[in-house]
Amino acid sequence: MKGRVLIIAGSDCSGGAGIQADIKSVTCLGGYAATAITALTIQNTTGVFDVLGIAPELIVQQATVTIDDIGADAIKTGMLHSVPVIDAVAQFIKTKCEGIPVVVDPVMISQSGSRLLNEDAVEALISKMVPCAMVLTPNIPEAEVLSGMKITNEEDMITAAHKIGELGAQSVLIKGGHAEGDKIVDILWRHDGDVEGFEGDRIPSENNHGTGCSLASSIATGLAQGMGLSDSVARARAYVREAIRTAPDYGKGNGPLNHAHPVTG
Repeated sequence: MKGRVLIIAGSDCSGGAGIQADIKSVTCLGGYAATAITALTIQNTTGVFDVLGIAPELIVQQATVTIDDIGADAIKTGMLHSVPVIDAVAQFIKTKCEGIPVVVDPVMISQSGSRLLNEDAVEALISKMVPCAMVLTPNIPEAEVLSGMKITNEEDMITAAHKIGELGAQSVLIKGGHAEGDKIVDILWRHDGDVEGFEGDRIPSENNHGTGCSLASSIATGLAQGMGLSDSVARARAYVREAIRTAPDYGKGNGPLNHAHPVTG
């Protein structure tokens, strides 16, 4: 087991997304997952029914005792639902995580369409969390909010990534799953201006609950294991794509992935 990943995110009681998907992804890729839970969500494949936020000081305490004892080779953040939580987590990263790569998944809306970020917290997410990111992993709707522009094609994705990078992120991976077409293209933009595209055939499936969480945690695992960013993204995409392709088809809505499929490479 190599690569300690501290995950700061919300819990999904149905097991498909959030902390549960994060732990599965990190573990199946050979890393060690530790967690600081930001919220308890009452959700399943059909939607989010309630959210109980954890007090910011308890979130920081979870993260602090973990990193002081076990340490971390990478940090992954997910659901940070309120301004006080964002403020607390950003301060923790600033004071306790110097030199540790941080993967920020700017969770706003669940796969089922439920809001997971308070409307008044968007600006805090932009000003406090985006600058923490070694890599930020928005989907297209999230990237539109962060960049303030409409995204309709790959050129728009590159422009939006550059705009988001100007907000402080070292690199930005805009995920193309929400675009139409038989191909999915993810765009990785780096602060040096380098742009890399990752393309694959769209897998026809409604089993996509937790794909964003799983991808971000998989990237964090690669970084924790000493892989470069491009290789971390490539392996994470391959892992998540196979998890979608072999999904067990559970639930009445957007079903969970098969995180436990054999991993190669």
